[in-house]
Amino acid sequence: MPSTGDDIQRSPEFGPVETHLREMASERGAAFCILLDPDRNTPDELSMAAGISQEGGADFFLVGSSLMVRGNFDQAVAAVKKGSDLPVVVFPGHSSQVSGEADAILFLSLISGRNADYLIGQHVLAAPRIHELGLEAIPTGYMLIDSGRITSVQYMSMTAPMPRDKPDIVVAHALAARFLGMRFIYLEGGSGGERDVPEEIIEEVARTAALPLIVGGGIRTPEAARSKVKAGASYIVIGNSLEDEWTTSRIREISEAVHLR
Repeated sequence: MPSTGDDIQRSPEFGPVETHLREMASERGAAFCILLDPDRNTPDELSMAAGISQEGGADFFLVGSSLMVRGNFDQAVAAVKKGSDLPVVVFPGHSSQVSGEADAILFLSLISGRNADYLIGQHVLAAPRIHELGLEAIPTGYMLIDSGRITSVQYMSMTAPMPRDKPDIVVAHALAARFLGMRFIYLEGGSGGERDVPEEIIEEVARTAALPLIVGGGIRTPEAARSKVKAGASYIVIGNSLEDEWTTSRIREISEAVHLR
């Protein structure tokens, strides 16, 4: 049955997953997210990593890849769900990365670039599938910040990152995202980046845009994670830097640094 105007008016502002993520960050001071890449891990490895991460104090998972060349995306998401009962949110690198196995999807618009395909094109391709599945979509303004090297997402999206010494440019983009109706800002140093997102940028965006901030890329230590939270990050995302030491104790060190209370 098609939606009516009354249905739309009665709809809650946020879906259940977004509400949970917001409450989690508020209650704990910030939330700790593990990014799992199905292109770098088998389903068994994803399931194992999910279990270890939950035991170590992670709060939720992002699942996605800049370039999905092996395996089945649904299978990968299902494997993460099998290993943990924490929320699993798709972090799509392409319109094909939509899964009904997930709890929600970050509906990312790469606002730091000017490639129309990643501003709106991939979204048009993914939207009917998301609607068909009834998958909760969380509108998110995604910005690449220069990390000192060319990252996978930079190469695949054919966009330049934003200069790390010009927070005013980042703030202007974050404000535009807010006025366009996006509800989260994701500041990304990029997978394997040499440097993480500067605290000055995080502070300025948090103060001016007044939206929940997700910060990831290049964060390798508990101290760096805590520094980002104190600067204003609501969510810390760590993925590749854990691959050499994927243990409960390592996850716990970071989760304790992220959770201010």
